[in-house]
Amino acid sequence: MCTEFSASCVCGLREASFNFRDDVMTSEVIVRLYCPSCSGDISFVPERMLADNGWIIEYDMEVARFLAQKLPENLREKLTPEMLFDGGYATWRGVYPGDHIDSKREREEIARLAKTDPKAYIEKLRNWGVERMKRLREKGWRKAREKE
Repeated sequence: MCTEFSASCVCGLREASFNFRDDVMTSEVIVRLYCPSCSGDISFVPERMLADNGWIIEYDMEVARFLAQKLPENLREKLTPEMLFDGGYATWRGVYPGDHIDSKREREEIARLAKTDPKAYIEKLRNWGVERMKRLREKGWRKAREKE
């Protein structure tokens, strides 16, 4: 199970939704969120921050270490902002902030084709996921990277 949480960035212009894999972490692990508009003037601290395409998530690593007691020891030893994000323990809901909203809209647009052009619908649906991830990877989103 994943718990969802939404947070506004420091400047208040944008919002992002987060998932917490297996309910190990809670919203208290996220201290601040910086969007591309408000992230430019901060001092990046890699021990507690993660950057993703202009966005910065600041984690409370003390809270994370406390909550990580639920994780296997080998994961607790690797507890970093990267592990929290890439492991899904405190990460975007989707590939980027707002992805869950955009992907739903895109799927709904494709679904409309089913009534008017079933062949185009099947073709579009077949290629949509791959093309979308390629586009997001080219835009630089961390979760769209191909796994090594």
